[in-house]
Amino acid sequence: MDAQMKRGFLEACVLGVLSRGESYGYQIIKDVPATLGLTESTLYPLLKRLEGAGCIAVRSAEHNGRLRKYYRITKEGRARVAAFLAEWSEVEALYRFVGEASDATQQSKGAAS
Repeated sequence: MDAQMKRGFLEACVLGVLSRGESYGYQIIKDVPATLGLTESTLYPLLKRLEGAGCIAVRSAEHNGRLRKYYRITKEGRARVAAFLAEWSEVEALYRFVGEASDATQQSKGAAS
């Protein structure tokens, strides 16, 4: 998958996870689809960007004697998820176009043989 496209999907998936409720880093990694290959080294910079954009809020709390950061989605984050979902039909139409164009190309090559 293209790196820029993957970044957009990762952001949307992390916000999607947080739409369910507050969570922390390790749990977010487990909850995001494994096909995206989310790692700690990818997640924490992403969370920092989302926080800077006002899409998530962070709080720290002690858990088993250690300080843990908990993340929750904000109104701005929910708006970003809504915008992502609104693009669904546009993206689907583009994939359909490419598939149909490819099928037409394959059929014309078969007819020419």
